[in-house]
Amino acid sequence: MQKLIKLRARAIPLPVENIDTDQIIPARFLKSIDKKGFGENLFRDWRYNVHTGMPNADFVLNNPEYRGEILVAGNNFGCGSSREHAAWALTDYGFKVVVSSFFADIFKGNALNNGLLPVKVSEAFLKEILNGITENPEKELVVDVEKQTIAFDGQSESFEMDSYKKICLMNGYDDIDFLISRKQAIREFELKTQKIYEN
Repeated sequence: MQKLIKLRARAIPLPVENIDTDQIIPARFLKSIDKKGFGENLFRDWRYNVHTGMPNADFVLNNPEYRGEILVAGNNFGCGSSREHAAWALTDYGFKVVVSSFFADIFKGNALNNGLLPVKVSEAFLKEILNGITENPEKELVVDVEKQTIAFDGQSESFEMDSYKKICLMNGYDDIDFLISRKQAIREFELKTQKIYEN
């Protein structure tokens, strides 16, 4: 995974509440165990006309004014089924951070396991961010993983984050990479334990 320490980027507003994982990546596209390629079907049924297959001009991902590595969504993002493919689709599309006032627990875990940072903010701050980037798509957000803060338009909030996942995200580790990084400490513990049992 790529390291994520501090990100300054434009954002894409998606002010819809209760976005579930089937809307993020419809079930009919879950035919691969390879993480790549899911981004092209991210929000498929919203991005494209079901009958013609043509892009829906009204959907924000099809609007060239909006771009960026941060998705700002409405409350209760990632609810529904526990498919990890939702996180795959978001990261494959190019998102590094998703901002909402609430995340489903399973989605939050899947996101962090795949290098995607879910940032939970207050409903008031979320509204300000959504209004701000909708009115001015060039405005940027700053997400500081080390300090666990998100800043926008002169205001900032702190966000909570699991300390282990924070280490992994800042170093670009998955769970195996983390264990490998602790190889020497594990070996020293094994030797120490072995000596205790031998005595």
